[in-house]
Amino acid sequence: MFRYLMSMVAVACLCLGGCGGSDGSDGETSAKKDYPSFSIAVSEYPSWSTYFVADMKGKIDGEKGKIGPLEEKWGVDVVLKEVDYDTCLTLYGSGTVDASCQTNMDSLAPAIGRPSVAICPSSTSVSADGDIVVGIDSVDELKDHVTYGLEKSVAQFAWTRCLEKLGYDPADFEFKNMDPAAAAQAMQTGQENINSIQVWNPFVLQTLRTRDGAKVLFDSSLIPEEIIDMVVVGKDVLARPGGENFACCLIDALYQVNDDLGPALGKTLLNDSEAKEVVSKLSDEEKQTLVALGAKFSNLNAEDMARVVRATRFYRNADEGLALFNGKTFQNETTPMVTEFCVNNGIVDSKPSIGFDDDSAQLNFSTKYMERVKNGK
Repeated sequence: MFRYLMSMVAVACLCLGGCGGSDGSDGETSAKKDYPSFSIAVSEYPSWSTYFVADMKGKIDGEKGKIGPLEEKWGVDVVLKEVDYDTCLTLYGSGTVDASCQTNMDSLAPAIGRPSVAICPSSTSVSADGDIVVGIDSVDELKDHVTYGLEKSVAQFAWTRCLEKLGYDPADFEFKNMDPAAAAQAMQTGQENINSIQVWNPFVLQTLRTRDGAKVLFDSSLIPEEIIDMVVVGKDVLARPGGENFACCLIDALYQVNDDLGPALGKTLLNDSEAKEVVSKLSDEEKQTLVALGAKFSNLNAEDMARVVRATRFYRNADEGLALFNGKTFQNETTPMVTEFCVNNGIVDSKPSIGFDDDSAQLNFSTKYMERVKNGK
């Protein structure tokens, strides 16, 4: 149940119980100790690192007691807690933080003990997770080799589901637990017994760049919108004064940074030459935002980050996020399948009740806060 371990003015005062206001903009932070304070645990990964960029660009101030323009807009104090992904889940599940960035499958276990609301999707893996091989030319040949990756994780989920999509029985293949950073390093340095790894970006791109003969055997482009990166808030938090504003502020910050990325975001995967062309058309601000997005993540350059954000496709605005959560395929097919996979593979002991705009569900995929940010009220 671990995800990406590597994981980077003032306007009218608002009623604390609801969402509304005009657009925020970059500006100086100020101390506003009277605003209710809420915390979010964030680990380094492309669409989640938007919160670090929002802080860096002055849209929010992640330090407690200091207020950026978007926090002023929504009347809340957002406290950013930068931790690794495992700690994100632990802090959220224990109630130590009010919200966290987590995947759809990793949101299941915490929701059993802490009723949760997925307030928006931030991205989906459409090739960011892949099986990287050296000296293996076909999936059939893979049967004779061990694939190394993180067990009971999104990595194993993607590996298993891709094999199923390709018409194979995953039971005919061997998957062995190994830290993804260690697995990537082993392949990059040419350890003879490591010739198949299941990892995610930046490990995918770094390994392909570093190891001669390394190639992608298959990747998450086979399972679009099955791996969803989300922002999740405790149901108890939303019931507190200012809780709904907190949710809106988080969504607003996400979308404003997405706007600053401009045409770097898109739905078409890029090769090296295409990435270079896309970057050449970006404004200086867009390039700087793109590079900043990867600064904590892996220090990739603008061209590589252009490839990364396309492989980890962002839900750029409310319309795109609403389309996913309202989608019948996501509701009736994808989510039940992911849940059953997690139960059957021991990732969770039991499944929470799941709903869509259903306040009674233990894990509620809510469109309420995206709608309010979209409509400005």
